[in-house]
Amino acid sequence: MSGLRELKKARTKVAIQEHAVRLFRAQGFAATTVEQVAEAAEVSPSTVFRYFPTKEDLVTTDLVDPVIFAAFEEQPAELSVIQAWRGALHGAFAKLTAAEVDTERGRGVLALSVPELWAASLGNVTQGLETMIELSARRVGREPSDPAVRHTVGALFGVLLVAAFDWVKNPELDILERIDAALERLETGLAL
Repeated sequence: MSGLRELKKARTKVAIQEHAVRLFRAQGFAATTVEQVAEAAEVSPSTVFRYFPTKEDLVTTDLVDPVIFAAFEEQPAELSVIQAWRGALHGAFAKLTAAEVDTERGRGVLALSVPELWAASLGNVTQGLETMIELSARRVGREPSDPAVRHTVGALFGVLLVAAFDWVKNPELDILERIDAALERLETGLAL
């Protein structure tokens, strides 16, 4: 029974964020109230705040990263760190609905266009990088403080961030195709 309850909570959280991002993009972040988000999601404002403590959290909370991180840990041991992250990204995006992909892109659009959201996002970006470093270090049997791990994952993170920024700015781009090209370039040494 608790598994069903957790699934319902997860679906509610995703639905609230989807409605919030849609409304913020249509009406503007400042012009949209939490009450409007709650009404669109068919929940109470207190329920919105239970899942997202601040209005900014409706955008900055990343519901996809945990899926990617779990997929990374499931990648075959013989893959390199970069290959494992590529597999994880493909696996995670394959599990997302079209609405979830649109919400993820919308979060990026909002974060890049609303200064207070960009500032609020920086903590999550930093935490995402540190999680990638920890997972990668564990995979190769090293410490997260190892400069080789930190530099490799930093380069990986950088190319992924640029690919994401390109996708946010141009919805016609195939994000997985862009990520594949970026990671292939990283694997071959980033030669220009």
